[in-house]
Amino acid sequence: MPASRGISSGHLKNTRTALISCEPNCLEAPVTMMRIFLFLATNAAVLVLISVFFQLFGIEGILAENGVDLNLKALLVMSAVIGFGGSFISLALSKFMAKRSMGVQLIGQPSNKTEQWLISTVKRQAEEAGIGMPEVGIFNTPEPNAFATGMRRNSALVAVSTGLLQSMNADEVEAVLGHEISHVANGDMVTMGLIQGVVNTFVIFLSRVIGHVVDRVVFKTERGYGPAYFITSIVAQIFLSILASTIVMWFSRRREFRADAGGADLSSRQKMTDALRALQRKSQPADLPGEFATFGISGGRGSGLKKLFMSHPPLEERIAALEARV
Repeated sequence: MPASRGISSGHLKNTRTALISCEPNCLEAPVTMMRIFLFLATNAAVLVLISVFFQLFGIEGILAENGVDLNLKALLVMSAVIGFGGSFISLALSKFMAKRSMGVQLIGQPSNKTEQWLISTVKRQAEEAGIGMPEVGIFNTPEPNAFATGMRRNSALVAVSTGLLQSMNADEVEAVLGHEISHVANGDMVTMGLIQGVVNTFVIFLSRVIGHVVDRVVFKTERGYGPAYFITSIVAQIFLSILASTIVMWFSRRREFRADAGGADLSSRQKMTDALRALQRKSQPADLPGEFATFGISGGRGSGLKKLFMSHPPLEERIAALEARV
């Protein structure tokens, strides 16, 4: 890859779609078992925590006194199954959805020097990080961005935009790739899936409780469920989802600092800092769509309440954190 800023767009036109096989890793089995255990333990912990809360504050008794015949334990289990199930189905489909929605062109057999450099750089960094070789791809957008996704560390996808290749030099792109490889090595996709599962559980559970209380206490529905239950549950779920997203975004912002540090270790602190400064040159870096925003290299800017919903910390804070590293 040339050292000059930007990569010729001609090098990007002949990108071929193919799969890159992931090399087996001797740590994959224990790591997978640990994640399954973590998933089950987190699920159980959520159920226990809410059950203890109900017992301590006598929630079931209060509801019974007001004529609310709600089986909280059954609702809790249902909420956890739906909450965690939805989160991990989304995670399992993330690579497929990324390829389709972002139009990612996978690099099978490199057709030019740029593609060859991308493959060799990702391979070297993956080996240093102790993970299997990810699939590598390019997606066509003028915005400088990149992302990593996938349910397993040894079968991930790392993709960069044409805008990033054209606006950054080789050292900066290397740092961005290191940042994404660090996301994979740190297991950030599974971690965010667990966090989203916990949040989903609380949102579903509380919205149903609120809907049930309003239906029974306010509208005095005695049998089955009236319109008030469904309307109130939907409104409560939307409102609680908005509030809960601030928790998920807070964890996402914390995780970005660690990925920046990993990118610095796989390239250098100077290269990682330069890459973030290159992103600063864009007046308004745009988020990736949907769930892929949390796994990108850059995000939008915001202040006040908007900052609570940002998937990435401000670039100046990320640069300062890197410069403060010993």
